[in-house]
Amino acid sequence: MSEKSRLKREINTCRKTIVEIERKRSRSQSALVQAILLQEEPNDADVEWFNKYTGEITACRNHMIELQKRFDSL
Repeated sequence: MSEKSRLKREINTCRKTIVEIERKRSRSQSALVQAILLQEEPNDADVEWFNKYTGEITACRNHMIELQKRFDSL
């Protein structure tokens, strides 16, 4: 039972982390969209931050999927 509750807590932590990272990513995402709409070259820093946060979100989602699989198997 404790393993299930631990996994459940970790899954919830991952969800909260993803929401927080998505919030951070939205700033660079909006800057990229604005550059595209204005047909300008996007700022390299915005591209770099967007890619960094996207990678973190993907890694966290993959970890959460693994946790969910283990949780479901119990």
